[in-house]
Amino acid sequence: MAAETQRSARRAARKTARKNARAERRARRAPAPATHHLDTPHLCLLRAPSVATATQPRGREITVATYNVHRWTGLNGRGPVDPARAAFVISEIDADVIALQEVMRPHHGEDPLVILSDAMRLHVAFAATRVHKRGEIGNAILSRWPIGAVSMLDLSFSRMESRVALSARLRFQHTALDIVSTHLALADRTRHRQVRALLEHPELRTGPTLLLGDMNAWRRCKATQKLNAEFDEVHNNRDWPASFPSAAPVFALDRVYSRGVEVTDVTTHMSRAAQRASDHLPVVAQVRLPAPGAELK
Repeated sequence: MAAETQRSARRAARKTARKNARAERRARRAPAPATHHLDTPHLCLLRAPSVATATQPRGREITVATYNVHRWTGLNGRGPVDPARAAFVISEIDADVIALQEVMRPHHGEDPLVILSDAMRLHVAFAATRVHKRGEIGNAILSRWPIGAVSMLDLSFSRMESRVALSARLRFQHTALDIVSTHLALADRTRHRQVRALLEHPELRTGPTLLLGDMNAWRRCKATQKLNAEFDEVHNNRDWPASFPSAAPVFALDRVYSRGVEVTDVTTHMSRAAQRASDHLPVVAQVRLPAPGAELK
């Protein structure tokens, strides 16, 4: 009886040892858990270019753009990561201010945003919405002029989709201009809630503002109707240009909304390079800044 008990004890010990060994091997293979601040949307980059640039616009007319760069993976999202494709398109546009969505900053190696901002002599701000296995993914704002202040609004109202709105304030001699870059949710209900939160944000209520981004406005849902109603007094283009999919655009997902500044023209940038660099085309707008002393209506 004692011998049988000892054998049972040895079998149990060997079983436990094997179980512990398997657990240790799984732990070694698994990636280290992300810290809390990496699991949640957060601001993580504010940088001036290495070469100084102009601090004021030459006149009241400026060019702005919004562009979903699809994590630098090209038209179908399954190709190799190649930031140079979208960077070339951004150089074609040559906008004074450009809002980017689905930007990926890799965990290792060179930062495409830093390379791009230095090459084009642009100031840059970036907020991460989530951490991908290859890097941080989020929204960016690039500006020809210095960024005087930056803030972020967490719009992650669904466990399925992390979203943010990134705001940058550009200070000029006679006025300030708030630029808000966002990427709204796919789900109608969540997108409507995000729009309500955006419209209550101080940067959309206190002065001249441009709201740029991928609004996922593929139909006239409540979110789209609310945005159109809120900004119709200022916005002059009721017929939004189609920007998705880039090869043969049908849906006007990418938009430029304004308050306190006049948008005189909105077009899609449809170059051969743009049709291959992302599944979205850039949308470019001509904007007239308020005259000195003008009050926001």
